[in-house]
Amino acid sequence: MSEENPDLTAMAEPSAQRALEALNQAALAIASELDVDKVLQLIVDSARDLVGAKYAALAVGDWRVPGSGNVHRFVVSGMARDEIKKISHWPLGRGLLGAVIHGQQAVRVEHINQDKRSVGMPAGHPPMEGFLGVPIVGAGETLGNLYLTDKLGDSEFNDADQHLIEMLAAHAAVAIQNARLYSQVERLAILEERTRIGMDLHDGVIQSIYAVGLTLESTRLALPDDSDEVATLLDTAVEGLNDAIRDIRNFILDLRPRRFAGDVQQGLAQLVREFQANTMVPVSVAVPDRLDDLPLPQGRAIFLTTQEALANVARHARASKVDITLHCTSNQVTLSIQDNGRGFDSSNESLRVGHGLANMQARAEGLHGAFDIRSSAGLGTVVILELPL
Repeated sequence: MSEENPDLTAMAEPSAQRALEALNQAALAIASELDVDKVLQLIVDSARDLVGAKYAALAVGDWRVPGSGNVHRFVVSGMARDEIKKISHWPLGRGLLGAVIHGQQAVRVEHINQDKRSVGMPAGHPPMEGFLGVPIVGAGETLGNLYLTDKLGDSEFNDADQHLIEMLAAHAAVAIQNARLYSQVERLAILEERTRIGMDLHDGVIQSIYAVGLTLESTRLALPDDSDEVATLLDTAVEGLNDAIRDIRNFILDLRPRRFAGDVQQGLAQLVREFQANTMVPVSVAVPDRLDDLPLPQGRAIFLTTQEALANVARHARASKVDITLHCTSNQVTLSIQDNGRGFDSSNESLRVGHGLANMQARAEGLHGAFDIRSSAGLGTVVILELPL
């Protein structure tokens, strides 16, 4: 065995020490942040700095669809805004990126284009050579994947670089889980506050307005027979109070959080009961007798789409009737919600945003389904959601 070179050892130790100190600082910075978006950006920036890479990216899977291999969002470091704008679309999680996603282990190559797993890059993507990919895994769940390319200095990524990024990924997993838990706690607090506000409005404000309306009704009955003008004004005031009560009830309907427990029939029945109680608009529902085999993601999408569609009817449609139909085949489920209200110009993008239609569209696309809305002024509105089984 040859003797260890003391000069090389002396040179290596400070370098390793600096790397560990840099890792420690990066881990502390990531752990101190609770905003999910900021955490993701800190992770990708820290990874790039740690190993001296020109580019770094963090791919986050679609958390809305567990088990999906699709990339839901990309967080990048090392690219200017102008460079990003030139890229036709973010990578979709195939090729070398897919090897990290599906293999759940680090992938390191010297030349991206020469690797047989590579499938090329999107149009406008800057050329890249060396590649290091590391999964971020916490509590058995894949939270994301780190990708680094083009180590500065024209040298390829080595074992030490991979080890550093794997250690950073372990810290990153904890930070992402903490940020997600903090976000969930915040959402729960908001839901509880919304519920409390809704109860206060219902038990306090509505009852007070209703009492004023009764007083005005009694005043009208006590007027002399020749007080037609005053009676007309009182009728107008009572009608205005009834409109105010209706608006507040619609507001409460939109405030109340509703959780989907897994039973589509029960969930739709709950939504319809609350809608009819607050709007006095009759709803007909036609659904199959048994929906036990409907997958949970599809059931949740049907529930949430119905909730948003009924909220739109309550706020905007001025309808006197709503029809809800759910049709199932062996490979597809179709939801249709039709009202006979005043309709709107569905080609107007600002109205589509105002009606929450973008959310319905995104929900359908997340399950590889289709969403459509058909409406025009004075002819009512039809919302259609089609989901594969």
